[in-house]
Amino acid sequence: MSKRPFLKLSLLATWVLSATWVQAQTTPIKFQMDWRFEGPAAFFTHPVAAGYFKDAKLDVTVDAGNGSGGAVTRVASGTYDMGFADLAALMEFHANNPDAPNKPVAIMMVYNNTPASVMALKKSGIKVPADLAGKKLGAPVFDAGRRAFPIFQKANGIGTVAWTAMDPPLRETMLVRGDVDAITGFTFTSLLNIEARGVKADDVVVMQYPDFGVKLYGNAIIASPKILKENPEAVKAFLKAFTKGAKDVIANPAKGIESVKARDGIINTELEVRRLKLAIDTVINSPDARKEGFGQVQGPRMSLMASQVSDAFNTKSRVNADAIWNGSFLPSAKELDILPKK
Repeated sequence: MSKRPFLKLSLLATWVLSATWVQAQTTPIKFQMDWRFEGPAAFFTHPVAAGYFKDAKLDVTVDAGNGSGGAVTRVASGTYDMGFADLAALMEFHANNPDAPNKPVAIMMVYNNTPASVMALKKSGIKVPADLAGKKLGAPVFDAGRRAFPIFQKANGIGTVAWTAMDPPLRETMLVRGDVDAITGFTFTSLLNIEARGVKADDVVVMQYPDFGVKLYGNAIIASPKILKENPEAVKAFLKAFTKGAKDVIANPAKGIESVKARDGIINTELEVRRLKLAIDTVINSPDARKEGFGQVQGPRMSLMASQVSDAFNTKSRVNADAIWNGSFLPSAKELDILPKK
């Protein structure tokens, strides 16, 4: 019998063993986003497309979401290893589920400021927060801005308002039709959606929470205690690769959107580039972010937010700020220095 078949079998066996070894060295991570594949999703889709996670020996799967609350519960359930969620939603989960065995923690701040704002049409006569008293406001019941509105309300001495609930796709439509006087929502989401319904940006009053005394943190990367304990090096590698990708996206938003377009081919590229730029300018490269440093938080501000969320969300127990955050997996300060100076 020829030696050739044995040689082929030997080479095949070597290849299988090599492939198995490489696979064993690659850590799979399931990542749950907070929302659909829109502009800001580029911060997660770009490092995948650019191979940064792969270079870090990570096999990262990024899935679209349907809200921060869902992202938190899916990481808590173990369905996902890591995710992206509004810090207030994470705090609420902790305080309402004190005995939960797998409470996620925030490990990197991405939206240093909450993107929440109140928006109204100028023709309504609403100009400042105090004008909202007695008005009809609309938002989905789980909307971050609606949940945190009592904090905005207290900070600005606003009287009683009435709320109308609706599904997310109807929010801006109901504002434009006049069914509600104002809405809450993420600035980079709702403002562009209002424009898409035929209203010029100059005809919209935008009251961003950070501009009116509300210094809540926004969305953070969260992780399950399980992966933090069992594979801390993979978590550190993830944050390094993410930071490298974030630097690219901030420098060239249009390039970043290419990876989002690859996930959802029907998106309006020009619109999503604008949405991404708006997110960068308002909550990622904000004055507070440049002061505190990308990815990082300030203890006193975190403690204040924990107290405010406890009151506004009427949680079962008080939020423990120390249990929410773990910054020990962050890259070095030099690696986190990615925000352009303004």
